[in-house]
Amino acid sequence: MKKSIQFQLSFMMFLEFFIWGGWFVTLGIYLPNTLKATGGEIAMAYSTQSWGAIIAPFIIGLIADRFFNAEKILGVLHIIGAVLMYLMYQATEFSVFYPYVLGYMIAYMPTLALVNSVSFNQMSDPAKQFPKIRVWGTVGWILVGFLFISLIFNWDSAENIANGALKNTFLMTAIVSAILGIFSFTLPSTPPSVNKNEKVTISDILGLDALKLLKDRNFLVFFLSSVLICVPLAFYYQHAGQFLGEIGASLSLSNLEIGPAGLMTLGQISEVGFMLLLPFFFKKYGFKKTILFGMLAWGIRYTLFAYGNNGDLFFMLITGIALHGICYDFFFVSGQIYTDAKAGEKVKSAAQGLITLATYGVGMLVGFWIAGKIVDQNLIADSSHSWQDIWIFPAVFAIAVMIIFALLFKNEKVEYKA
Repeated sequence: MKKSIQFQLSFMMFLEFFIWGGWFVTLGIYLPNTLKATGGEIAMAYSTQSWGAIIAPFIIGLIADRFFNAEKILGVLHIIGAVLMYLMYQATEFSVFYPYVLGYMIAYMPTLALVNSVSFNQMSDPAKQFPKIRVWGTVGWILVGFLFISLIFNWDSAENIANGALKNTFLMTAIVSAILGIFSFTLPSTPPSVNKNEKVTISDILGLDALKLLKDRNFLVFFLSSVLICVPLAFYYQHAGQFLGEIGASLSLSNLEIGPAGLMTLGQISEVGFMLLLPFFFKKYGFKKTILFGMLAWGIRYTLFAYGNNGDLFFMLITGIALHGICYDFFFVSGQIYTDAKAGEKVKSAAQGLITLATYGVGMLVGFWIAGKIVDQNLIADSSHSWQDIWIFPAVFAIAVMIIFALLFKNEKVEYKA
């Protein structure tokens, strides 16, 4: 791959995840503090990610794969996203904000697959070349939260949260989305992969051909566990930022004050580190122990959140955030490896699509709804104890899923090709 193309793809990934991390992490702080949203309304806003994930295969399967170049669709979707993000910036009521965020996520979620398609189309050795490109996405997510939102602009400080400064994250994201939209038209050509006259079915688009894998007991147990573990995952995505903001969590380094957005980037930093450890752990302990360790990390994380929300035990919150790398990599990345190994060449893509639809689509949708209900039932203004009650639920839930998986999943050798 030419260095110029590698730079283009890396910059594309950087902006793609800069955009997502630029508003999604602090949404849970912004909505209740600025738009006075309830837990149920926060759940509605975060559930738009799931609706986007459910609709995305239709956009990719019916349009991107058949009629237009991927880089052109990527550009159009990000320009549409820029307009919708600007409208979110202007919204002053949740009822006005919600249709815009729903439209935005329907436009944005397909771009996650499109940036991969554009990248893979230029690679001769994806296993070696893709990680070097994709890591810039993680760098973008980390920098926007830590450097821009927390350090440079300080939008996530207690004073600025109260003043509604977090709305500026939408304006920033709208500008960057417009930049990526325009830049996308300069990316290497990625023509449609399917003949537009070729018949396509709903089964093809949704990856339903992979349903036959559910006849395998182990894969069925893994599949259901993947859906269930999205319930505690939804609590983190939806309410961790709100929790840190409401208890005034911050970290002082010399003259720098790191707020909730900056603190949560520790999760992405740990994700990079544990990704490097995953091959060793996977080969030494196998798939079942690796995925059980990931589930256990979810339970430990929420227990730390429940009992670490006072000044003397602040290190528990930091540890809980840093566990994100284990939670995500050891479960979801291991799951992708397992799915790839079980599916075989014929339904490999369909199987990955089915898992994505089940987790980020159905599983997260249910998880966001449950999280919103529990927050509305337990959260009392200015009461840290109410947050303790909230975090106990996902902790117990994650441990229960871990026990069920441990009892029902039989040991199975899965080959890992790093």
